[in-house]
Amino acid sequence: MKVYNLTCEHDHRFEGWFSSEEDFKSQSEARQIACPVCESHAVRKLPSAPRLNLSTAQEPKIDAAVVQKQLLELVRKIVANTEDVGERFAEEARRMHYNEAPERSIRGVASVQEFEALAEEGIDVVPLPLPDALKQPLQ
Repeated sequence: MKVYNLTCEHDHRFEGWFSSEEDFKSQSEARQIACPVCESHAVRKLPSAPRLNLSTAQEPKIDAAVVQKQLLELVRKIVANTEDVGERFAEEARRMHYNEAPERSIRGVASVQEFEALAEEGIDVVPLPLPDALKQPLQ
């Protein structure tokens, strides 16, 4: 089993497990690998070093199910406590910043250029990429 550190064109980093290097290449060429954050198929391997176990000290184990549960709970809280302004995100953030609209917690969609422009204006925003599946009602 080969485990590769991968990244998409938007610099979202994730891990991919493949049966072999050839398996990775064939899936990559067939555009079967997608970023779990933005679903981009423009994916490439990142350089990585082999892991060497040089001591007998045990690393703390991370329970993936617990981490996933905590992440979903956080996303649920964010979705439940924010107003979705969709494509108007940059406009609404500016209106609130310049006291033209009431201040509130909002979420929406902004391009990289809009995000950078907001930051240059001193408007604090936090990118939180949500896969489409998490934008739907959460069970």
